[in-house]
Amino acid sequence: MKPCTILWLTGWSFPNVIFDRLHACLPEFHHISVDYSRAGTPEEMMRLIDEGVANATGPLLIAGWSLGALLAIKFASIADGLLLFAATAKFTRSKEEADRGWSEAYLRQMIRSLKHDRHEAETKFRQLLFAEAEGAAGMSGFLPPIGSWTTPALIAGLQILRHEDCLTLLPEISCPVLLFHGTEDKVCPVGAAEELVSLLPNAELITLTGRGHAPFIETEAGIAEQLRSWWHEQQKTNDQPSI
Repeated sequence: MKPCTILWLTGWSFPNVIFDRLHACLPEFHHISVDYSRAGTPEEMMRLIDEGVANATGPLLIAGWSLGALLAIKFASIADGLLLFAATAKFTRSKEEADRGWSEAYLRQMIRSLKHDRHEAETKFRQLLFAEAEGAAGMSGFLPPIGSWTTPALIAGLQILRHEDCLTLLPEISCPVLLFHGTEDKVCPVGAAEELVSLLPNAELITLTGRGHAPFIETEAGIAEQLRSWWHEQQKTNDQPSI
């Protein structure tokens, strides 16, 4: 049997090297990382994901972080499972749903800021990634350098976050879903993950107490073990004969 492929979709503004330690902790899987850091439009981002899927072999897990998680949900119909970090099915929210996302006006402001000073815009975003204790512990030092995406790609990613709404897709997603979410996430609040679990037919949420928007950083070994155990259980379930 061919090994399972994990197709990795990174978060806004981050290069794929952010997942390198997870790859190393999961050597039995085949890993494909989609590079949309130079995509000029949302449509080009989708096309690059299609190309990644075409190169997959064996069972397919789609793993996404933040923006990548939203895109993974969009492609769930072709996956055998989803692995989601700091996920949401709809990023822009009203004031009444502030516990699940950001206002659309904030994203429009980010786009204007990118056109004025992209380095400052990315820097401000990174300041939101970590919980207070994580910041004090120097977690930002584990991040790759700023500037790996083109400005058009940054804008395309924000347009996806502004406009994509996958909430209506969730009840129809039949594949198993494993979610990891920090309880102190200031970008995708944990309420978004709780909403996902309430609407997905087959989902498990693992919350990481005190963690922010990048809950897999410096927890890769533990997350890899949880993923491995979860996927093994899914395979056992699928192998059981129907009655």
